[in-house]
Amino acid sequence: MTVKNERLDMILQREISNILQFDLKNPKLGFVTVTDVQCTRDLSQAKVYVTFLGKQERNDAGMKILKQSKGFIRSTLAKRMTIRKMPDLIFIQDTSLEQGNRIERILKDIQ
Repeated sequence: MTVKNERLDMILQREISNILQFDLKNPKLGFVTVTDVQCTRDLSQAKVYVTFLGKQERNDAGMKILKQSKGFIRSTLAKRMTIRKMPDLIFIQDTSLEQGNRIERILKDIQ
């Protein structure tokens, strides 16, 4: 991955986090954190990895809200940024923290 793409990923992550925190006014969304953004080389798609604070039911409801609000988030993002082509946003629930905790528990049980 080039430095330009990595920098764009970081900018997209910061801006999407700001949009979710300040502009998207949906109380059902809850506390959401954007953990990573990965754009394709041609900027046609951007995978946005998110985590939620709470139980699985709340996570599922949050993912549904994000998928419904994808158009608003993308249009707000396009107004804030000056890139030629705004990528299509694909929201993916990041489970790496849960997997890390599970591995840590297994290692603790072994000891």
